[in-house]
Amino acid sequence: MQNESTKEERTNKTPVWKRLFFSPALEGKNKSHIIAYIAVMTALCVASNLFEFKLADTQFSLTLCVSLLTGIVLGSACGFVACFLGDLVGFFVNSAGFAYMPWIGLSMGLAAFLAGVLVNGVQLPFKGALYVKLSFVCVMSFAICTVGINTTAFWLLYSKVSYGTYLFTRLFVLGQIWNSMANYALLFIFVPVLANVKPLRLKIR
Repeated sequence: MQNESTKEERTNKTPVWKRLFFSPALEGKNKSHIIAYIAVMTALCVASNLFEFKLADTQFSLTLCVSLLTGIVLGSACGFVACFLGDLVGFFVNSAGFAYMPWIGLSMGLAAFLAGVLVNGVQLPFKGALYVKLSFVCVMSFAICTVGINTTAFWLLYSKVSYGTYLFTRLFVLGQIWNSMANYALLFIFVPVLANVKPLRLKIR
């Protein structure tokens, strides 16, 4: 109990700016350890970029879930770097014949950044607070990354219909909303599991 109390006091004394940008898992780690953490999560992001499958007209991938988990595990700053690099390296590994689309890496990095800020940086003093924060992560990442960045970029560059028409088609006809919901469901499953991995120091609060 005393050991747990000491950990809690240390977390509470961590400066707000540090909680906003870095996760508890990286607290006290030297540069080599931090680089190793980023490398592992970057490799995971690359793998998620390469693993996709199609069901009817909907393209499913784990990219969104992995990006959000990366932000939670590494913190917002390192999470952004890992996800952006993961998308870039994934393109060079297998571009599938498409041109590089930098806004996808930006949206992945921003999703990680939002997750890191909301989960690690915001402290809520009640039971079940983690699920409230994860809900905000899902809503904000969907609005800012899926709709605000990706959909808008594809519409500006490739579409000749109105934005509303393209948004509806991408979300409901091509099924991007179902892919997002599947990723968010996995997020709610994986985060409590990761919270039991002691080196990650995730807090269920």
